Amino acid sequence: MSALDLIAPVTDRDATITLPADPWMQGRTLYGGASALVAYTAAVRRFPELPPLRSGQVGFVAPIGETVTTRVAMIRQGRNVAQVRSELLVDGEVALTAFFLFGTAREANARHSAPRAEPWPGSPEENADSAIDQAPAFLANNYEVRRAQDRGWSGPPVIRRWVRLKDGNGLDPTSRIVLMGDTLPPGAMRAMERPGPLSSINWTFNLLDPAPETRDGWFLTENASVEAADGYSTERLRMWDADGRQVVAGQQLVAIFG
Repeated sequence: MSALDLIAPVTDRDATITLPADPWMQGRTLYGGASALVAYTAAVRRFPELPPLRSGQVGFVAPIGETVTTRVAMIRQGRNVAQVRSELLVDGEVALTAFFLFGTAREANARHSAPRAEPWPGSPEENADSAIDQAPAFLANNYEVRRAQDRGWSGPPVIRRWVRLKDGNGLDPTSRIVLMGDTLPPGAMRAMERPGPLSSINWTFNLLDPAPETRDGWFLTENASVEAADGYSTERLRMWDADGRQVVAGQQLVAIFG
């Protein structure tokens, strides 16, 4: 079931829809990137003349299954920037709330490039496949994953992998990034004292390129735990294209149980 199939039921109006969620489930809820993509799609289908997406703030409030109701509102439409709220409701209650910021390109008054990926792990073609047979179903069903750090990594609590969709055909570049940006588990997994469940609470991201393309669909993704304490981890999320150019900068709060 491709990502296009997932968002096919989304309409240009608020509606209760049934999603083909099964291959995108993470335990009892729709994988975070997939639910964010549904909310994003609802926003751009409601307002098709929006400028490019620049930033998103997503709150994962409650589990999301096959049946959801979309609710979209234009908060403000300015000359250059539009701000849209997009929510997914389950049984009448908000299960995901997203705030998307769209902005037209303007003449730059400041310009500098984000750092390239360091340390460079080698291209995806140079790295071995990463075993994902024990990974959540959404990852094993929909992604190819290759290593991007030493197998015996003993450094800071960071997880890095090359990832690409098995079937991303027809998905526009921005939608693909919204779907893929929350793919990896948190870097805090490398600091956990014992196995236990994890749950994303929110996800905030900025697109450094609003429509990033990459070679053969591969993106280098990194989740790094900035601090873990009191049952939570503050995570820094970054993505680079296959040539090491950063395309996404984000952060996330994760609940750590067990």
